[in-house]
Amino acid sequence: MNCLLCQSRINVKEKFTNLLLLNFSEEIICESCHGQFQKIQNPHCPSCYKNMEIEECQDCLYWKSHGKEVNHEALYNYNAAMKEYFSKYKFQGDYLLGKVFAREVRKALTKYKDYSIVPVPLGKNRYSDRKFNQVTAILEAANINYQDILSKEDTEKQSSKSREERLGIKNPFSFKEGISMGDKVLIVDDIYTTGATLQIICQLFRESGIKNVRTFTIAR
Repeated sequence: MNCLLCQSRINVKEKFTNLLLLNFSEEIICESCHGQFQKIQNPHCPSCYKNMEIEECQDCLYWKSHGKEVNHEALYNYNAAMKEYFSKYKFQGDYLLGKVFAREVRKALTKYKDYSIVPVPLGKNRYSDRKFNQVTAILEAANINYQDILSKEDTEKQSSKSREERLGIKNPFSFKEGISMGDKVLIVDDIYTTGATLQIICQLFRESGIKNVRTFTIAR
């Protein structure tokens, strides 16, 4: 098959154990494209995983000055390759690209086994346009159980807002009726920019009495 990002031919070499178990790996992007994604390394912000920050970054200091706690983990830097990936995945609607980081996400979330995994939802109009939620698609590709307990009012795209507008965003999120959850929650999204979206969701949970709330994204 061809790479979904650069269209070059992919030569998949299956391991003998996978063949015996009929567990065929499905490589959908080539090694060259995957190699352009940059994993977050040390040093990074201890609170939000922003790369090359030895101490808390300016975003985290901003939230701290407003009485907000940041407990975030991310896997990759939001570089040019990651920007191109999300453009094709989200805005061009290439659903199969949700499988690209499935292994990494599954491995990273093993430490959150006692947490309720809660994906960030889309508004009805955005979902109607895209036909899928990019976050739940990644979780499903990683075989991660999650709780679909949040709803969202339709708002302007985050990518079209300035930094100041993102930081001043009002809360468009709410709980669905008849929801139940544990006392530990991990909120999962695709990209962490200023942290505004995740902070307003965290606040929603904290106001409901849940104190242990953490966040996770593919990119930072």
